Amino acid sequence: MELRQLEHFLAVAEECHFTRAAKRMHVAQSGLSASIRALEVELGAPLFLRTTRQVELTQAGRALLPEARRALSSVESARDAVAAVQGLLRGTLSVGSLQCLHVVHLPAVLARFHELHPGVEIRMRQSGNAELVEDVRAGRLDLAFVTRQPKIADDLRVSTLASEPLVLACAPESRFAARESVALEELSGESFVDFNADWGTRDEADRVLAAAGVDRRVAVEVNDVHSLLDFVWFGLGVALVPQSFALKTDRAHFVGLRGDAPVAETVVVTAKTVGAAASVLLDVVGEAKSGRLRAAG
Repeated sequence: MELRQLEHFLAVAEECHFTRAAKRMHVAQSGLSASIRALEVELGAPLFLRTTRQVELTQAGRALLPEARRALSSVESARDAVAAVQGLLRGTLSVGSLQCLHVVHLPAVLARFHELHPGVEIRMRQSGNAELVEDVRAGRLDLAFVTRQPKIADDLRVSTLASEPLVLACAPESRFAARESVALEELSGESFVDFNADWGTRDEADRVLAAAGVDRRVAVEVNDVHSLLDFVWFGLGVALVPQSFALKTDRAHFVGLRGDAPVAETVVVTAKTVGAAASVLLDVVGEAKSGRLRAAG
């Protein structure tokens, strides 16, 4: 089995089309098809179902896909490690993040990284917790900033960036606005504003309210902090949010939760073996958290 065969396999799997995959790999379609056939012979199983309209992975192909991504990612990490020893940093750094990351100012972090290592191409995308974690596991991302989930695969490394209590955000006219604290049980019957499922602290809010016996109704679902707080301010619902959100706006009242307040924990997820570029980015994140890196704006 050759690395080039795995690269060809991955291209066809992602493009679902031999012609597009060949164009992407800058090879003749006949050569790419021959490479895939040789790989199938090597493995003793067909990897694709080929029809006149589409190309689909077989069960064997689906099993190979994450392993191929991991193998190619490891090779790239090896190249980066050698380059790092020589004082160079190159290649691609793929970063995933929640849209509502509040622990570090990611634009400032990535700008600093680019200033230090302009030869590295940065790719960044936002999505939900579970999808980002799976993308790291599959080798599509080098690292991801997410909210800690109850179960994260053992083959990943999880490092805590910050941990803070959740508080209640409400409108000035809310019956809770003048209170010093609120018990979770008192929120029964309230309409809620929250993030979409698997986004931000939504899963943690669902969990703690269910544990408190609150059968809640989420009236408004959003993907960003500013919209969430605006909807709360206009009285369309209350929200459970990290305490640091209070620093972002004065357009909501924030009330502590009584008893053992639930905690929002932001973590960074990487593979067990961290590539050179990802390692440097984590150093920049540490610099940002210590206050040595100024956030723009």
